[in-house]
Amino acid sequence: MALPFLPGNCHSKQLLKDKFHKSQHFDYSSDLPLLTGMEKPGIGGELLLGQKLKSKHSVYPRGATGGLPSWVAFDKQALCFEAYFQEEVPEAPNETYRIRKCKIYFYLEDDTMQVVEPEYKNSGIPQGTLIRRQRIPLPPPREDQCYNVFHFNLNQKMVLFSHAFTITNCDQFTRNFLTKCGVILNDPVSVPDDPYRSLRDKIEKSMSPLRPYERRDTLKQFLDHDREVLRFFCFWDDTKTMFGELRELVLHYFLADDTIAINEVIPPNSGRVTVSKFLSRSKLPKHVSNQLALPGEMTNRTVLNVLASTRQGDRYMLDSLKVGLQGITGAIQEEFYKDFDLTVGSELNVWGRKVIIADCDDFTKDYYRSKYGIEDFTPVQYKADVAPKPPRPVPPYNGFGSEEDSLSSCQRLLPKPPQKDLHKFMAYDRRGLESNVLKFYAKMVTTSQVDSDREFIISFYLSDDSISVFERSQKNSGVLGGMFLARGRVKKPGQELFKSELSEYFTARDLYVGATLCLNNRLFQLLDADEYTFNYLEQHAGQFPKADIGIILGKVRSIQEEKQREIRNFLSLSDPANTGFVTFESFRGLLVGMECGLSEHEVLVLCRAFVERKQSDVDVGLMLAVAQDFLKKKNFDQLPDMSRVFEYNDPNKTGRISVKEATTICKTFQLPVSDNLLTCLLHKFADGDQIDYNAFLAGINWLEHPAPPVMPDDTLKFDVNVRHDASGVKNIHYSSLLQAAFHSASNTADPKSTALA
Repeated sequence: MALPFLPGNCHSKQLLKDKFHKSQHFDYSSDLPLLTGMEKPGIGGELLLGQKLKSKHSVYPRGATGGLPSWVAFDKQALCFEAYFQEEVPEAPNETYRIRKCKIYFYLEDDTMQVVEPEYKNSGIPQGTLIRRQRIPLPPPREDQCYNVFHFNLNQKMVLFSHAFTITNCDQFTRNFLTKCGVILNDPVSVPDDPYRSLRDKIEKSMSPLRPYERRDTLKQFLDHDREVLRFFCFWDDTKTMFGELRELVLHYFLADDTIAINEVIPPNSGRVTVSKFLSRSKLPKHVSNQLALPGEMTNRTVLNVLASTRQGDRYMLDSLKVGLQGITGAIQEEFYKDFDLTVGSELNVWGRKVIIADCDDFTKDYYRSKYGIEDFTPVQYKADVAPKPPRPVPPYNGFGSEEDSLSSCQRLLPKPPQKDLHKFMAYDRRGLESNVLKFYAKMVTTSQVDSDREFIISFYLSDDSISVFERSQKNSGVLGGMFLARGRVKKPGQELFKSELSEYFTARDLYVGATLCLNNRLFQLLDADEYTFNYLEQHAGQFPKADIGIILGKVRSIQEEKQREIRNFLSLSDPANTGFVTFESFRGLLVGMECGLSEHEVLVLCRAFVERKQSDVDVGLMLAVAQDFLKKKNFDQLPDMSRVFEYNDPNKTGRISVKEATTICKTFQLPVSDNLLTCLLHKFADGDQIDYNAFLAGINWLEHPAPPVMPDDTLKFDVNVRHDASGVKNIHYSSLLQAAFHSASNTADPKSTALA
């Protein structure tokens, strides 16, 4: 049994409906209330019972727009139709109607139309755009609709604002588009003749001369070759005349109008005036007559006869076929130089002067190569070989100022200070954590017991190759520490003081562990270097052969077979447990005793490549206590500011940033902690490449989380930034070293990767 048709017992269409607006049917126009939109839908935009809305725009077939809206698919596309309309001309004796041709443009993106009439010369009618671009309604009784693409066809009339236009033809794009839309096009029709236009054409035809004037159009040549100039290098041999000489010229040929301009190359100190114009820009004739032409003799046209009449004035006839007699009729043919006359090695008659073309530029060669197929551009040699300049010896150094400063006073009349290498300074200046300073630990080479115990730090600055020496202060030594040698470039010993050549200075390649330097008449032996120096030299091994592991292994491979066996036996005896490792001291003593030709620095680099690095297990609490002790002594209170900077560099608020960023922030705030201790602390709080900066800041906060006091011995463990010995290398993985050095024929792997394996 069916339920009664009552509310609640039937499916309601209004359950999922979310639009309940009512269409607006009333509006104001010129302050008058009007009823608009009789065909608007009902509530919520739904159609009323029996209502059908008519489309206001063209409905294109599926696939024509590719699923895009018409204003996107048909952007900047329009249909073009040729049409005409007949206009009555009242009260005119010569015409009763006029046929006016026009073009109708239909824009597919928004169904707008435009009617344009082409302009005719001396028509006397305002022409151009007859109907601006807009949507045009259909004639009554369908004025509520507008024209769309399906209202167009050939050989039919269209009423546009009470004007009847007849469509006669269309372009190919319009024909193809309408055919794809399913419109069957009619055959094109011709435009009827306009009586007044025919009369005007007949009058203009009768006014044109039977023999047209000779036309000389040079506009095309100007547009094609404007700003294109051929350049030739020429010379004029004027040595036969008194005080004559060889004159160098530069010839410019302008392709736009076939004119030539010649400039003279005036060398310095030649005694000539500075006017370099040899020939003004003009056409250059090939043959120059001894007599100048009379006025009116040189003309472009030939006049055959002239008739004088009192009624009609003077009348003349031009010779367009050029059949008149030369010299009698007034026209004289004259030849001028063209581009095909100008070739390398040819002679030009420049108003009686013999000019020879010696060479040309690359653009000229490409022009002749593409147009005339000329490939031979061998220049003409007209200059004698330039004599070599006499040597200009530099006077020896006089001892005043620097050598570079004295040399600059010899190079110019007004001395200038010597220029510094700014590019090198900018490339190797300090940038963040890259100091570009090589630091070595050295001692003085002397027989004095007091001086032999003195410790020095030698710094080499890569930005300007300068060297500074700093002496470490020692208690109860009797020697004051501090600056031993101020920063500056140091000359190599054994050079003559007063000489013409510049002295040689110490460079970065001269500094390595084991080298002996003579600084300030004192000998220093480099015993060790810091980690940054070793890493920099190894990273730039191409510039520092002493740090190139490939060259070092090549020296090791060149050891004799007997010494190789001795090395293997010694290493096997030094490792009775067969662990594959030996101590650095024993391995270094072996290489030095065998006299393998390796310097101390090369031995260190070789050991660093095959070293067993063990991380020392230091108590984190002890490191934090030492760090707090340093901060407390310096009264460092910028920890809140550091916390804000850490949070700023952590936009995702994860509480972690990279170790590199954390190191940069600590260096920026000048955290009074040694580099060794700071590096160890950051790695202790790091998980991979990320560091928990909240735990790190809480651990070094000596105000809120004070740590117990530390002993002076504990502080000295971390208050060191430069090594004084080779303690960085403990045990050597000699098995990998032997495999990389003595089995290179079968092993092509990187020795560092082999050591790590």
